[in-house]
Amino acid sequence: MEKYRTGIIGCGKVAQLHAKALLGAHRSDFTAVYSRSLAKAKGFGEAYGAKGYDSITEMVQKEKLDLVMVCTPHPNHKDPTLEALAAGANVIVEKPLASSLADCDAMIAAAKKYSKKLGVISQRRFYEPVQRVREAIDAGKIGKPILGTAAMLSWRDEKYYASDPWRGTWQHEGGGVLVNQAPHQLDLLCWLMGDIAEVYGTWANLNHPYIEVEDTALAIVKFKSGALGNIVLSNSQKPGIHGKVHIHGSNGASVGVEPESGAMFIAGISGISKPPFNDLWTIPGEENLPQEWMAADTRHFEKIDATYFYIQRQIEEFLESLDAGREPLVTGLDGRKVVELFTAIYRSKERNGPVSFPIVG
Repeated sequence: MEKYRTGIIGCGKVAQLHAKALLGAHRSDFTAVYSRSLAKAKGFGEAYGAKGYDSITEMVQKEKLDLVMVCTPHPNHKDPTLEALAAGANVIVEKPLASSLADCDAMIAAAKKYSKKLGVISQRRFYEPVQRVREAIDAGKIGKPILGTAAMLSWRDEKYYASDPWRGTWQHEGGGVLVNQAPHQLDLLCWLMGDIAEVYGTWANLNHPYIEVEDTALAIVKFKSGALGNIVLSNSQKPGIHGKVHIHGSNGASVGVEPESGAMFIAGISGISKPPFNDLWTIPGEENLPQEWMAADTRHFEKIDATYFYIQRQIEEFLESLDAGREPLVTGLDGRKVVELFTAIYRSKERNGPVSFPIVG
């Protein structure tokens, strides 16, 4: 079966994971990498058997790329995405899709204009414990979702923020815990609970005086279905406690997943030390299944490098969508929903009141 030619835009820490994922993904022929610095692009490319470029259009067209991964800092996702789409490539963007709704809308419009597919990295959807939660909801095992909670209690120290000059600033990072660390939890909550009607939120910087942006955010969510939700996010608990998404149903049953345990993964700095697991499961007759799943998931976890394995799975699903002529599991519109959610929390604090959806960029 013919392979798809793939490339990367940006050579930062997270790009290393994408390179490994592209090398391992079925039907991916990792061919090229772009950086504003040609020397940096060539150096990165040599490590992975890819050619370096300092022009996105030239890279896409000369290498006839089918897919590029955008791995630049968050506020700089739009321009390379637009250029890659115009040059003829499909695009997957590292999370979040962008730091502003206006950028999201421009990227989504460009994908439609050029008849290309746009996705955003949300690899936790592919975790086995997350898939079980989705399947249980789809099968009606909890009735209708009526309450969803997302909690992330993590830690980032001064060394982390000093590791890249763009971290911790409104201009170059676009935000704090909401924009950088929490999009995965926010994506899961939106994916499992459905569209949002209203958000009341707030944020603060509680113990990171050396950064401009928030280290903590909270929100109450009203979903269009009538369900309610709660969000608690923080980078202020050393060395990190957990990340959890729990869904409670109308029949009284609950399901949940703990995608992160203990100290949180930091691309290019740390690994993933513990497997994700189903930490909550009260479906009648299935209460003992999480123990069996945990054993199987642990065995699986020991055989893979989880830092990029699930990115690889998402890439493979995206390429399958190109074959089938359908939308991928995670689309640009899905990425926009996360940006819309954290934008609502920022605006809610500004207004000291609830923010109704949809939000215009």
